[in-house]
Amino acid sequence: MSKKITIYKYKGNTQWSVDVEDSYGTEHHIGYYDTLGSCPEYDSAEDEIEGRAEEIWNNEVKPKEDLMGKAIAECIQMDIDRGVEPSLD
Repeated sequence: MSKKITIYKYKGNTQWSVDVEDSYGTEHHIGYYDTLGSCPEYDSAEDEIEGRAEEIWNNEVKPKEDLMGKAIAECIQMDIDRGVEPSLD
């Protein structure tokens, strides 16, 4: 899986939202920016975003597999395949 930075602004919104995705597909929200120009701690917001993305990518860890959730999903799918309405009670 690839790493990526997503910068977007919803129609009518005044702030940019920034997300970073690591190589395992985990999404990290970096924050909101009024402007992508100058930033007090960095030369620009782009430099801050890039620095924080690099930090995330350098420290990423493989997410633990949710075995219980996977087993429950498989049981539900088996019920559906048998024509039984699944119940989590």
